[in-house]
Amino acid sequence: MEKSVAYLIRTFAQTHPDAAAHAIEELDVPESAAIIAELDSAVMGPVLERLAAHRAAAVFAHLGPEATQGLIHRMTARQAAVVLQHLDAELREHLLSGIDSEQIQLVRSALRYPPDTAGGLMEFPVTSLPIDLTVQETIARIRQAPRETLHYLYVTQRDGRLIGVLSMRDLLLALPQQPLEAIVRRNVATVRATMDREEVAELMRSRGFVALPVVDDEDRLLGVVRHEQVLETVQQEAFEDLQKMVGASGSETVSTSLAATVKSRLPWLLVNLVTAFMASAVIGMFEGILVKIAALKILLPIVSGPGGNSGAQTLAVVIRGLALKEISPGNVRSLLLKESLAGFLNGVALAFVTSLAVLVWSHSPGLCAVISLALIVNTTVAGLAGAAIPLILRALGSDPAQSSSIFLSTVTDIIGFAAFLGIASLFSRWLM
Repeated sequence: MEKSVAYLIRTFAQTHPDAAAHAIEELDVPESAAIIAELDSAVMGPVLERLAAHRAAAVFAHLGPEATQGLIHRMTARQAAVVLQHLDAELREHLLSGIDSEQIQLVRSALRYPPDTAGGLMEFPVTSLPIDLTVQETIARIRQAPRETLHYLYVTQRDGRLIGVLSMRDLLLALPQQPLEAIVRRNVATVRATMDREEVAELMRSRGFVALPVVDDEDRLLGVVRHEQVLETVQQEAFEDLQKMVGASGSETVSTSLAATVKSRLPWLLVNLVTAFMASAVIGMFEGILVKIAALKILLPIVSGPGGNSGAQTLAVVIRGLALKEISPGNVRSLLLKESLAGFLNGVALAFVTSLAVLVWSHSPGLCAVISLALIVNTTVAGLAGAAIPLILRALGSDPAQSSSIFLSTVTDIIGFAAFLGIASLFSRWLM
């Protein structure tokens, strides 16, 4: 590797860790490991926590346990937790076992929480102030504390239980000898370490918080979760959901290895192949009418296409509603009814336009009626299926976004073909 490339990456890492991580992922593993090992402690952590999990694991494997433990020791506790939480549990434990420090104990505590919870997102340790300090003592302590973005000052009991919060303005306007107990705001909003990140994001959005303290079940202060961290992870989850909807792995990126890409995509492609055979079997059931009336073959895509698109629109809205907690057991029935009715009305509009086009092309009023009825049936069922599929997946304990579009396309294809060809068979005498 040219020295100029390594120099550019190290320079970018100081101000643009995202760009540096992306550039490192484009290199082979030995080159990536060499650059990471040479990074300054201040920038190495931000770059490592932005690497894809499989690349970080490959880099650690190349460096070996001793060198990797040295890297982890140079990171902040939160950076180490972010990097390690995506690694294999056995490798993670092996790396941590050789490091004995207070920082590693913090890392172990943070790793108890899944990455999609407040505990997995929080920054720690966080500056906290004992309730028995004065304003003057508090200011002196803040000056000695590590530099960090202090949106709020958290006041605790000596045992770590959160009492309240102070703003910097409150502190600066108070008299030097005033006790914190006299100026602390006790009604402080908190989040449990186990709270889902989407719930945290909604709380921050609805109440305008830029940071929230994270506490355990006994109200002990564990850390703080910031708005930008939650926003970044929610955006990442949205991208993952888009990939899952079409059968790709949520963790797959452009730098994912070829083998991992094929392994994650192939199972759902095989499922899609099976469903395609099912749709073909439906068409095969009506082989006789297709032989007699060749025009039906030409119109099959016109029936299935709008149904799939109509269902996909509903699917996107429902998955968003589930993510934002807008859907509850009380409004499921009205949701299903609304989406079915929307599909029906859209189907009527599409049927009108389609029947005019088919009439001009075929001069067959019977064919117009058949395709119109089939479109109305398919878009109505598509609206119902687009709403029901993610709800069913959630009820089964699965991710509502997981390959929903594959199941939806199966339903719309089978219903569309069956409705179109079934109606055509019933009214075949008026079509020939």
